[in-house]
Amino acid sequence: MYDNHGFDSWAPEYDADVSRSDREGEFPFAGYQAVLDKIVDAVLAAGGKRVLDIGFGTGKLACALYETGVEIWGQDYSDQMRRLAGERMPHAHLFGGNFAQGLAQPLLEQRYDAIVSTYALHHLSHEDKLTFLRSLLPLLKDGGAIYVGDISFETAEQMELCRSGAEDWDEEESYFTYEEMKEQFPASDYVPVSYCGGVLIIRQS
Repeated sequence: MYDNHGFDSWAPEYDADVSRSDREGEFPFAGYQAVLDKIVDAVLAAGGKRVLDIGFGTGKLACALYETGVEIWGQDYSDQMRRLAGERMPHAHLFGGNFAQGLAQPLLEQRYDAIVSTYALHHLSHEDKLTFLRSLLPLLKDGGAIYVGDISFETAEQMELCRSGAEDWDEEESYFTYEEMKEQFPASDYVPVSYCGGVLIIRQS
């Protein structure tokens, strides 16, 4: 599992590495671009104007929204990735810090049409992930939603099948299944995209 220095080192090659993994259908990024596209399409279809991106990385997802005029707020704890994202989105409101330790105060003072996070929350334990997602719900405007694109599965059986065949499975990371998330967030849906990824949509209940 990378710390912020690891992500700083990876930043220049991150987009190319992920795109190659996606293109070749490799774990863990098979379906990556399709996951991002589905989130962008959903946020725009819902008329989102202000979006919070948790763990925005180099800004690939956020930039797709930013270029349509969406107001972007976000937090990431890699200085180098935040620099690259800032170059793509000079008018975005981007903050540093480990979101696992809390969001920057200016982010907590806003309300959002959508909160998005892609390939970031698997760095939290299962219980910390649930606690963090619940803490985001009050930041949504009425009718808003949280969109989590990540390494994920519909069932535990599908996850175990992937684990058995994946050379790069990281036991320090925590991947979720929709069957367990549905119990915790009844007002949710899941869109599978690949054998190892999909989009979890959580709405206010």
